[in-house]
Amino acid sequence: MSKLKNKLVVIGIYTVFALLLLTIVYPIVWVVGTSLNPGTALLVSSMFPANPTIGHYVELIRNTDFVLWYGNTIKIAVWNALLSTALVAVTAYALSRFRFKGRKQGLMALLILQMFPGFLSIMAIFVLLLQTKMLDTHLGIVLVYAGGAVSMGTWVMKGHFDTIPRSLEEAAFLDGATHKDIFFKIIVPLSLPAVTFVALNSFITPFMDFILPQIVLRSSDKMTLAQGLYNMVANETNSSFTLFAAGAVLVALPITFLYMYFQKYLIGGLASGADKG
Repeated sequence: MSKLKNKLVVIGIYTVFALLLLTIVYPIVWVVGTSLNPGTALLVSSMFPANPTIGHYVELIRNTDFVLWYGNTIKIAVWNALLSTALVAVTAYALSRFRFKGRKQGLMALLILQMFPGFLSIMAIFVLLLQTKMLDTHLGIVLVYAGGAVSMGTWVMKGHFDTIPRSLEEAAFLDGATHKDIFFKIIVPLSLPAVTFVALNSFITPFMDFILPQIVLRSSDKMTLAQGLYNMVANETNSSFTLFAAGAVLVALPITFLYMYFQKYLIGGLASGADKG
């Protein structure tokens, strides 16, 4: 009886995973199929087109500003990853290794900030960037992204820093090392999973976000991929859904490869960050 029960449990688990996999794969196949369909209409598209074509990919690169949007997004993503990771690492190191007044309150504040959607502060961000003359600039949006990354990434990286034995730092201090030496030569190398997790998530954010760039970036030559692709299907006179699908596939490819390549670091960083609070 117990063996039958165990088999039913296993079958149930595999059934759930199969349904989840189907739910994830189905829209992906549809998008890829739509991008290979001739024409521009979504209603006549099929998941497996009878006459597939790569014409939409060629048109997207030749006849639109897709390459410009891609370049803008890559630029924002790289700088965001570098600045966000640096800010998060320094903040997490200070909260993990030093004891000072207001430390617990600061940690709690960072935790509470994660509970509020980012778009709630859109108007305040708009006014701030306008007053500092950074509206419609890539620098402005990078600073906003980097500031927002601190609240989420600090807890993950701090949790990893807490798992590193303090005896390593004490031995380094005895050898004459400074906090700077310990941070760059001991803490960061031993925290590659957490650092990679924060950096990759920060890099991907500009690819996924639409609201903030739409508010901050007003010039056509500074638009991101999300803005450019949205304009393809924004109104009835400009509804190139198959072209949009081709763009979505090209956007997803580098992100997919990055996740696959850094998968072990992502899992390790998330797991170690949740080990201690």
